Amino acid sequence: MTTPDIHEEIVRIKREGDIAALATVVSAKGSTPRAEGAKMLIKSDKSFIGSIGGGCLEADVWQAGMTVIQEQKSRLLDFDLTGREETLEGLICGGTMQIFVEPIIPVPRVYIFGAGHIGFAVSKIAALAGFTITVIDDRPAYANKEKFPDADEFFVEDLTDIIPRLSINKVSYLVIACRGHLEDQSVLAGVLKTPAAYIGMVGSKKKTRTIFDNLKAQGFSQEELNRVHAPIGITMATETPEDIAVSIAAEIIDVRRRKNKPQSHTTPALKDSNDSGSEQNGQPVC
Repeated sequence: MTTPDIHEEIVRIKREGDIAALATVVSAKGSTPRAEGAKMLIKSDKSFIGSIGGGCLEADVWQAGMTVIQEQKSRLLDFDLTGREETLEGLICGGTMQIFVEPIIPVPRVYIFGAGHIGFAVSKIAALAGFTITVIDDRPAYANKEKFPDADEFFVEDLTDIIPRLSINKVSYLVIACRGHLEDQSVLAGVLKTPAAYIGMVGSKKKTRTIFDNLKAQGFSQEELNRVHAPIGITMATETPEDIAVSIAAEIIDVRRRKNKPQSHTTPALKDSNDSGSEQNGQPVC
């Protein structure tokens, strides 16, 4: 089986939303096993391709790569190989090496389903936070660059039909803010099978409970529904679409920045029985 090209593998990893670490020999002096420019790609599944020297050196770099994947911060490693190990040719190394290990991190993307007031405000805040933005709506008068100047991509068609063609991956953050409850339910049903890092739905606790009950009747499990942040956003007093967008962006950023994978999200909608059904984070939602 042919070993994949490192650069092609990096493209694949970014496309799928995974994280890796790339180790590059940036300095090699004396008798070293590899010259400057040698590379090794350490993947999140603990496998690797390429080589920066083999033996104990490579094991140390692999370990550093796993740390870089977890922390998502670069590291510069110094190695004194004098008498440390043998090369494949049986020679004792006698040089020094510097190896730069950098994280390979795909750019996170926010998919906004529904080009209304909340979607517009989310697009502006999320763009400032470093996300690329995709807006999906079936109304061309709403989903366009004039209305959403901070968006990078638009899909103007049925919100559920487009889901299988979207590149939703492990660094995708989905905001469901459609103009009707049935649309929200259809979109949620369509995205629950994706590997998205975050799925959030705008609406009251009563609306959320109703949609969850409907999806359970369709065969969705409680474990699948526990992925959904609904009502969406962190708990705070909100009134305007901009207020709600701040709470949504804060929750997305919180999920993104956690070092460990987030635990299953238990929606407040299933815990709070004192809900009038007319509010999102304490305020009316249109």
